[in-house]
Amino acid sequence: MTFSRRSVQSEGVTISYLDSGLVGSTVVILHGLAGSATEFIPTAESLSDFRVILVDQRGHGHSTRVPADTSRAAFVADVVRVIEAEVDGAVALVGQSMGAHTAMMVAAARPDLVERLVLLESGAGSGNPAENATMGDHLRSWPLPFVDKTTAREYLGNGPLEQAWIADLEPRHEGLYPRFDPEVMVQTLDAVAVPRWTEWESVSAPALVVYASGGIFSEEDKAEFVRRGQRAQLIEIPDASHDAHLDAFDRWIEILHAFLRQDQPR
Repeated sequence: MTFSRRSVQSEGVTISYLDSGLVGSTVVILHGLAGSATEFIPTAESLSDFRVILVDQRGHGHSTRVPADTSRAAFVADVVRVIEAEVDGAVALVGQSMGAHTAMMVAAARPDLVERLVLLESGAGSGNPAENATMGDHLRSWPLPFVDKTTAREYLGNGPLEQAWIADLEPRHEGLYPRFDPEVMVQTLDAVAVPRWTEWESVSAPALVVYASGGIFSEEDKAEFVRRGQRAQLIEIPDASHDAHLDAFDRWIEILHAFLRQDQPR
């Protein structure tokens, strides 16, 4: 499958995205914090009967690296801009972690653009500034630039998430760099930490909420989130992490296919 890379201007930033260009209903996918569109290319390739658009959210990937605005509203506006630029009608919107939170917010703000919703490892908003600052310290501690991908692998490790990071490192004259800025990541996390129950409870589209058995949410968190959704159904992936789209790929694809192909009149 060949993807074309395009971009739109949204509120003063460039939002880059990959488009499979296939004929069919459109699926838009949003990655998680410190990720990028490329980690969902295998997912997109499995959806050969859909047109798939993979968005680099602001501060990530090929989009503007250091945007002035990292509010939830800005992330929502970016996704709306991409959908309106590329699609005449509603899409299936899929997101993981921070990207799932963005997807939920888009569905709440623009129900006319979202016909169904898939949220992988998401809640209404959680976290605290101290935890987010610790995450920023970790990201700033990377010994950059990495000389090559072998050096990056020696430092980061070889797990599925680390492999995705390494595959997407940006080559510069002096070496390899991640496609995100630690300060922007902390600011983004701080915004995601604010609970958005009113928005979630207003979402009218059918929603599939997918959690991993080894993810970051407690059983109580999962149950409350699904209970407070209007049309939410829950599926859990066993033996998977927060990044289940990477380490439980086959089950993730099976679940995604089944939901996207359901006949779900609104």
